[in-house]
Amino acid sequence: MIQVLNRKEAVAGKFGLDSAGIEWEEGPCLHANVDYQRGKSAMNAGSLDAYAVKIVRMRWTNVFNERSRVKYLDKIYQIIPETWNANRRENTLQFLMQLVVNDK
Repeated sequence: MIQVLNRKEAVAGKFGLDSAGIEWEEGPCLHANVDYQRGKSAMNAGSLDAYAVKIVRMRWTNVFNERSRVKYLDKIYQIIPETWNANRRENTLQFLMQLVVNDK
């Protein structure tokens, strides 16, 4: 199970949109197959540790997008946008997500 975290609407701060910080709101919990991303593709995605990048496969849904975040096992991950592969015709969604070290 993963939980979706979507961005709240952008707020105009003193120095423009989102300058006061980005806020996230919890979305639905979804069934997904989560596994460790291994090998060269994990290193290309910026992982120094094999456990920092995970691959997610699930049914297609429109409740989140590549700018959303994912909560999995009480840790926050950001989606790597270049790996977002939504195939609505085949009802599949696959992407890589990377652990957010400082999510505050």
